[in-house]
Amino acid sequence: MIEIDGSHGEGGGQILRTALSLSCLTGKPFRMVNIRKGRKKPGLAPQHLASVRAAREISGAEVAGDREGSVELVFSPGEVTGGDASLDVGTAGSTLLVLQSIVPALLFAGRKSTVTIRGGTHVPFSPSFHYAASVLVPTLGRIGVELSLAIGSHGFYPRGGGEIRAVISPAEGVWPLRLPERGRILAVKGWSASGNLPPSIARRQRDAALEALRSRLRDVTIPVEIEILSVPTPGQGTFLFLAVETQHCVAGFASLGERGKRAEAVGEEAAAALGAYCGTGAALDPFLPDQLAPYLALSGEESVFTTSRVTEHLVTNLWTIGLFRKFRYSVEGEVGKPGTVRVGPDVSGGPVPEAG
Repeated sequence: MIEIDGSHGEGGGQILRTALSLSCLTGKPFRMVNIRKGRKKPGLAPQHLASVRAAREISGAEVAGDREGSVELVFSPGEVTGGDASLDVGTAGSTLLVLQSIVPALLFAGRKSTVTIRGGTHVPFSPSFHYAASVLVPTLGRIGVELSLAIGSHGFYPRGGGEIRAVISPAEGVWPLRLPERGRILAVKGWSASGNLPPSIARRQRDAALEALRSRLRDVTIPVEIEILSVPTPGQGTFLFLAVETQHCVAGFASLGERGKRAEAVGEEAAAALGAYCGTGAALDPFLPDQLAPYLALSGEESVFTTSRVTEHLVTNLWTIGLFRKFRYSVEGEVGKPGTVRVGPDVSGGPVPEAG
């Protein structure tokens, strides 16, 4: 059984989600201790328990310690067969984070899987539906991972109640990703949305984003389009999402509205993040590398890409993957700064190197 210290590195829920997905994929059981040890409320929260339930459902796993506040979990997977599944986070917890826990295993289940998840779709500290659909899905498609996403309703904090539907097609393997540079900036497309709030809020978000983008991208002449949306939701919320298309890739940046936060600040935040990315010349935004890492570690060839900011999430995720599968990786660049990442098969049979 693989022993995992949940306080390693970033020490958050990503270690658990990656462990669950690779445990289901490889059939290797694990025991994790010190789960979220350094957090304000250590242990498993409802969001993490939803990921455990999802992984258990697709694999018929035996689980111990799956209760709120638990700092230890034992997970012993069975066979992943694929098919249809319906999951409910039960809170405004992220549906997209739950999906991270099961997609890698379902890819190799031998048949198409359709998964419906209810919960948050645009909530703090997690990828939004629009990010996943606009950035993650097309990038996964480049490496042979066929995933489609649809949204039924939007879920904001604290009400939740959103619903997404994911269709995962079986894969024969994973191709390498080679993105050493992004190339020229071609266009920016975005969505400014509100749910059960005055439409003027979404317009103010859009106008602020457009003004900020004109300032930050004044050296390039590109089309910029931000669509106003009124979205169905059982609660209330707003968001603005920007996708920047370049010669070789797509990057995405989002900002969420919240009580007491001016609509203009929402638009300016997303535009500022996009501008910072464009200033580096790197290919991938800071949020994509750690989401891609579990897939790239399955490829039989080396992947290499640049990112506008190396994150602790990425470094910790690479470490976690190495507990389940032999592979080689290197991270050139300090956390918080641009860097180059290489992920490839372990051809030497030697120890998995740590990130540098």
